[in-house]
Amino acid sequence: MSTYRIVRLHKDNRNRPCLRQGLTLEEAQEHCSDPETSSSTCEGERAKKYTKRHGDWFDAYEEE
Repeated sequence: MSTYRIVRLHKDNRNRPCLRQGLTLEEAQEHCSDPETSSSTCEGERAKKYTKRHGDWFDAYEEE
């Protein structure tokens, strides 16, 4: 069975920090469908502060 990790992608940075790993496909898809996992759709204070510091970003999943 495949497992997946969540990585954060930034518009102007090639660094891809791993946020979570060992997830099922369903868990990874659920995480990435949350509006708080993208600078363009987040509304929470924490995510907005992160966007101010790091610029545009979004979370994606990839197979491990």
